[in-house]
Amino acid sequence: MAIDYDGRRFRPAAAGTGEGSEQGRQALYRQDGDLLWGEFAGGGARRGALAGTCRPDGTLDFAYCMVLDSGDVVCGHCLSTPRLLDDGRIQLRERWERYGPHAARGESCLEEIPPPPEQARRPGGERRREE
Repeated sequence: MAIDYDGRRFRPAAAGTGEGSEQGRQALYRQDGDLLWGEFAGGGARRGALAGTCRPDGTLDFAYCMVLDSGDVVCGHCLSTPRLLDDGRIQLRERWERYGPHAARGESCLEEIPPPPEQARRPGGERRREE
């Protein structure tokens, strides 16, 4: 499934298995070809960034680093597998690993935040063009 992640926003899914402190976090993804990057904040993170690649099937493979509300710095790796929801939004199943003093492994789930109507996308990820 070819997905254009550029400009898409994500947040933890209500039924996600991630840490409860992540509720309220929002991320904005950017993409150019197979290069992916993004920023996130909220839900216990003062600020975070990610950089990696997007595979042809839409799977994301990236590293991330964030500063928590406590001031601790956390870095890790994540592999996110996409699934198209019935309403056309994307759900990402994440398998992540943190390194260093905050070492941990886990799974979480993100869901795309619906875009405002004027920025809506067509099924399959294409942006609607203003004519």
